[in-house]
Formats: sequence, C-alpha cells, structure tokens
Amino acid sequence: MKFTASQIAAILDGEIDGNPEVWVDKLSKIEEGEEGSLTFLSNPKYTSYIYSTSSSIAIVDKDFIAEKDIVPTLIRVSDAYGAFSKLLSYYDSIKTEKNGIESPSYVADDLKQGKGLYIGAFSYIDKGVVLGDDVKIYPNVYIGENVQIGDRVTLFSGVKIYSDTKIGNDCVIHSNAVIGADGFGFAPNSDGVYNKVPQTGNVIIEDHVDIGASTTIDKATLGSTIIRKGVKLDNQIQIAHNVEIGENTVIAAQTGVAGSTKVGKNCIIGGQVGIAGHLTIGDNVRMQGQSGVIKSLKDDAVVQGTPAFNYNDYNKSYVYFKNLPKHLNQKKNN
Repeated sequence: MKFTASQIAAILDGEIDGNPEVWVDKLSKIEEGEEGSLTFLSNPKYTSYIYSTSSSIAIVDKDFIAEKDIVPTLIRVSDAYGAFSKLLSYYDSIKTEKNGIESPSYVADDLKQGKGLYIGAFSYIDKGVVLGDDVKIYPNVYIGENVQIGDRVTLFSGVKIYSDTKIGNDCVIHSNAVIGADGFGFAPNSDGVYNKVPQTGNVIIEDHVDIGASTTIDKATLGSTIIRKGVKLDNQIQIAHNVEIGENTVIAAQTGVAGSTKVGKNCIIGGQVGIAGHLTIGDNVRMQGQSGVIKSLKDDAVVQGTPAFNYNDYNKSYVYFKNLPKHLNQKKNN
C-alpha cells in the first residue's frame, strides 16, 4: 500500500518540504530508515539520525531547522509524535478494513447484524447473537448464544466469547482471549470432594475497552463480571468471577484479580500483581509490579511488596532488607 508525501500531508494537515510525489510503502524507526519508508523525529536525542537516515519521508515538528543536507522529504506538523500516532491509526484502519462472510464459517440463521460486517473463515456464530456496525471477526472466533456486540468492535483470531456476554462499542479483543468462561467456583463436601458451583451470570464489557492476547475474564456466579469503559488490559491477565474493574483503569500483563473484588477508576496496576478476593480498591490507586494485595485500599494509595504496603515505606524498608546480612554479621562479630 503506497502513499505519497502529498497524501500523507493531507491526512495530517502538514506542510511539505521537498518532493510532494515521493512515495512510501512501509514504516521505520529513524535510525533504521531505508528508501521507501516513512519515519518521524520528535525526540531531540534522535536528531542526528535525520541526517543519516535513508527514509523517503520524515515527519518533523514545524520549528525543526536542518543544519545540513538531508535525504527525506519533510512533512512539518505541530506535533510530530502525535501526527505519527494518528497516521498509524489511519494505516491500521485501512489494513483491517474487511467485509463479508468467508467460507467455511457457521452463522446461525437468526443473526442480527449491522452494516460493514466481516466474519473470517472457520468462525462459529451461535443463535441469538446481535452484532453492530463495522464489527470485524477474524478467523477461528467462537461467539456463543445471545452474545451482544456493539459497533466498531474487532475480535482477532482465536477469541472465544461465551454465551450471554455483552460488549459495548469501539472495543478490541486480541487473539486467544476468553470472555465468559466459568469462574473458579467449587465447594468441598464432607468427604473432601469439591463440587462445582454453577456459574450462571455473564460478563459485561463497556465501551472503548482493549483486552490483550490470552487474557481471560470469567463470568459471574450470579449477576455480572463488569469491565467499565476505557479499561485497558494487557496480555495474559486473569479476571475472576464477579470482579468489577473501574473506568479507565489499566492493568499490565500476568496480573490476577480474584473473585468479587472491586477495582476503582483510573488505577494503574503493574505486571504480575496478585489481588486477593472480596476486596475494595479505591480510585487512582497505583500498584507496583509483583505486589501482593491482600487488603482493601483507599483512594490514591500507592503500594508495593508482598504483602503490599505504602510505596515510600517499602523503599525505605528495602534499604534495611538488603543490608540485613551485613548487620547480622557485624552483630555476630561483636
């Protein structure tokens, strides 16, 4: 897919400095640029590369002044980084623009669909499903009974959506994510054998949610597991039954949230964090990577460690932790 400098400038509302007809068909980092590629310069640390790159087009800030000759045609914009991000989004939307139902696929006769639907080969759409406008379903996706999906939702290959799940608008779910599997509900009997507790609820995912590859979100025992609008989940995260994740909270990879815990709005949760069940996590909470959270946290808390406690207290305590062997040896020698 080729774009000329004039086409890119029109998309970005930029000014061309150089050949408006030069074309590109790929993207590159500025230090690795080659002919036919598009790059950008926003960080002053990389300014030297603008004079050595072989990229055909470079996006730069309007106030950039070249101190010597350069190869690429420049597109000058008010914010080079933001413009490049906009261009990436535009490119991605074109790349994923597919329509129609590929064969072989199974689609129930009562499917209710909006315009612009794409269903990739070997997908299975069960009865009672409702799909909004511009839904993109890539190959090998399973969608169970009575699932409702809003507009402009993308499900990448291998996604599994269990029955009764509700997904809002403008969501992206990456490969091999599983939404709506049974929660981990078992009760021991008098013989020590664990009997399964039926999981009869569902999962609700609100608008503008991104879910990473191989992440799992379990349906509720009763009621709903809820992912509020704007939530961003990384890869390989486990969200247990009846959990609620508040608006605009972001969670990094390999974190697990146990059953019935409520996480507030605008939280930032690092990788490999473990959060125990039946807790209440306030708004704007920060959890450093690998923290183990075993008690509820108030708004604006910042924690680290296992069990997790105040981040600043943790850092002060760590000075003593790492020097403990030395202090013990000194005491022993005295």
